[in-house]
This record gives sequence, structure tokens and C-alpha cells, in this order.
Amino acid sequence: MIGEKLSRSQRSKFGNYWSLIKSLQTALLLFTAVAGYTSVKCPIGESSQIIGLSISMFLAIAGSTVLNMVWDRDIDSRMQRTAHRPLANGELQVNHALIFGILISVVGLSVAYWLDPLYALVVAGGLFIDVVIYTMWLKRRTPWSIVWGGISGGMPILAGRVLAIGHIDALGILFLLSVLLWIPTHILTFNIKNFEDYRRAGIPTFADRYGFKATRWIIAISSVGATLAIALGLYSLGLSWGYMRLLGFLSLGLLSLAAFILIRPSEKHDFYLFKYASLYMMGAMAIISSSTF
Repeated sequence: MIGEKLSRSQRSKFGNYWSLIKSLQTALLLFTAVAGYTSVKCPIGESSQIIGLSISMFLAIAGSTVLNMVWDRDIDSRMQRTAHRPLANGELQVNHALIFGILISVVGLSVAYWLDPLYALVVAGGLFIDVVIYTMWLKRRTPWSIVWGGISGGMPILAGRVLAIGHIDALGILFLLSVLLWIPTHILTFNIKNFEDYRRAGIPTFADRYGFKATRWIIAISSVGATLAIALGLYSLGLSWGYMRLLGFLSLGLLSLAAFILIRPSEKHDFYLFKYASLYMMGAMAIISSSTF
């Protein structure tokens, strides 16, 4: 009985720490890093490097997410959708989570440096932008903080490509830009859906500052920009027209939903676009990854 209780306690503690890393978000960003790498090299012949990339990027992304959760615990406690998080409800001690976040960040950056110093610098830059500039400095001050959040979100795909070729190139910057332009489609639709939560927490959003109509126009424009940037990137990789047609099909879905929220705005349609935006990005990254197979 005692052993069973300890086992349940251990599982509960593991679950609390696991929830700090936002596994789905971390997995998506990790996927973009792998896509950046495989846009240059086939991972089959570079197994040790792709494993090192996966470990270092996972730990760095997860570490930055944990540190964000530590800093935003007061906000999370005031929002209905996040009040259950282990730092917001007191299930985890703040100092334990802080040590955990710092530790896995340092290990991730150390592995990254072992792989390649420039790669490590890009990874560190993404972590710094996300934690310090976006979360600690701008998130509570301006809705335009998502621009910096978008840059940090685009750093993994740039880092993956840097590890593969050993330098920063124009195509890597273009892929970073495509993620940056995709971020408003993903984030602003979520902001609209949870408008009252963000207002309650005192987080400035485009919907609150500029209104829903202007926010939906920003979403639509950024969706067009993201699809064009990714299409140009794939064309530069020299992918076959079969892959380009597949991307066109995925892009048509994104642009159609973006247009639909302008024509028939509703929270339900915003949420459909929010969900599809993640599927679109995963599909685009899968197509990029296919370029070296």
C-alpha cells in the first residue's frame, strides 16, 4: 500500500514536470529544427548528428518553456484555462521548477556547443529572445511582443539548417521568416478565443488593443505571407512539382480559413483556423524534410 502511494506520488510529480514543457508545442518546434537540418542533409547517414540535434533542441526548447512558466505563474493563476498548471495552483515549488528549467537549458546548450559553436549560438539566441525579451520584458507591455515570440519560434528551423551547413544562409533566414509570419495565425486566433482570459490576466492582445476586425485582417495578411515564404523556400530547394502541389493544397486550406474568418467571423471559425494552422505547419515541415530523401 505504501509502495503504491509512493508510485502514485512519483507519477504525479513526473506529470507535473512534464506539463511544464508543453510537450505538443515543444514537439512542433523540434520538428521544425529537424526539418531545417534535413533540408540540407539526409538524416540516415548522419545519425549521431541528428540525435545530438534532437537532444539539444528538445532540452533547450523545453528549458525555455519551463522558465516562461516560472515567470508567468501569476498570470496563469488568473486565467481559467491555465489555473490548473502546477506552478499556478501550487503543486510544484517555484524554486524546484526554476532549477529544473535552468538545468535542462544548460545541458541542451552544452550539447549544442559540443555539436557546433555557431549552432549553439543560434539556439542560445532563440532561448534568450523567448525568455528574456518576449516573456520577461515585452509580453505584459505590448501586443507586438508576438513579433519577438515569432522570431524565437523561427530560430529552431534556422538552427537546424546552420548545423547542417555550418553557416547562416538566406534560405535559413527565409524559413525563419515563414515561421515568424505563421505565428500570428496561430497565436492571434487563440487570443481571440480566450479574449476574456487574457484581459483578466492583464496581457495586452491585438484583439483588445485594435479590435477583432483588425486582428482578423492581421491574421489573414500573415497567413498569406507565411504561405508565400514557405512556397519560395520549397521552390529554392528544388522540390518536384508534386510536392509543390501538395503544399499548394495545404496552403489553400489555410488561406480559405483565413478568408472565412473575415467573411463570417466567429469564435468557432477562429478556432478552426487555430487548429488547422498547426496541421499546416507540420505538413510544410514534412515536405521540407522530404527534400533530401
